[in-house]
Amino acid sequence: MTEAGPVFVIGAGGHGKVVVAALLALGREVAAVLDDDPGKWGGEILGVPVEGPVAERAGRGAAAVLGVGDNRTRRRLAASLELDWQSVIHPAARVDPSARVGAGAVICAGAVVQPEARVGAHAIVNTGAVIDHDCAIGDFAHVAPGAALAGEVKVGEGALVGVGSAVAPGVSIGAWATLGAGSLARDDLADGAVAAGVPARSLDGAG
Repeated sequence: MTEAGPVFVIGAGGHGKVVVAALLALGREVAAVLDDDPGKWGGEILGVPVEGPVAERAGRGAAAVLGVGDNRTRRRLAASLELDWQSVIHPAARVDPSARVGAGAVICAGAVVQPEARVGAHAIVNTGAVIDHDCAIGDFAHVAPGAALAGEVKVGEGALVGVGSAVAPGVSIGAWATLGAGSLARDDLADGAVAAGVPARSLDGAG
């Protein structure tokens, strides 16, 4: 994974804008924002041109970041594109030196990642989110703005921890599970579960 030179941002939606802003704050050159929607071509995001199609514009091995909020879409794109995936840590985030951040992960402004935490590949730790000590965030997971994870929490692959939600110490959020906005998870959520409330309760019978 290169750490210098121009980088492509893939996805011209709202999260793409956040990723572009983070790269610019880091002093990185953004070559272009790429999207497969022709209706977006010719526009700009924060002064960066929007171009496409993705596969034609980004050559194999080019430095890139996925600026796509949907977890399953990020997984699909990561599997289909042979690019040099960059991790992006906004300069206004605080990440302990002992934390590990995977390729393609994005840690947004105001986020805090504490000692010995792990953030997986292409995961998102969004604006103002708190990841406490020894947490493990799976690949393609998304910890939404303002969410707070206490120590030793596990968030499975592709899971979504909703805006302003909280997860108690040692709780596990299963793969591709969803914890609703403003919820409190005091107990584990099963893989694929959808839960919300204070305390969070299953909305689909999955756990």
